[in-house]
Amino acid sequence: MADQLLEQVRDVVDGQIDFEGQKLADILATALLSIVGAVSFLVGFLLQDIALALKIGLGGTALTFLVIVPPWPFFKQHPVKWLPVGTSIPSSHQNIVIDEKILVTQ
Repeated sequence: MADQLLEQVRDVVDGQIDFEGQKLADILATALLSIVGAVSFLVGFLLQDIALALKIGLGGTALTFLVIVPPWPFFKQHPVKWLPVGTSIPSSHQNIVIDEKILVTQ
């Protein structure tokens, strides 16, 4: 019984996001925390209330946590297409890209 419940929780929590989703999560976290920090500072400064500034900052951090941490579907819109197991690209067809210049290997 407990194992089944644990598996259900693990399936919900253990979501995978793609690389574009990771980039979006990073941008969202930076933007949300910056906005919340600025708003909490301004409110605290204008009202001269440090407790209110801390409450706004903590609330905004909790909101950012709820937006960023769960694997929401909008973080999974660009799945990575991996090569099948056991296949390889012939060495004659491998190209190395460095600073948008293609180097052909032989």
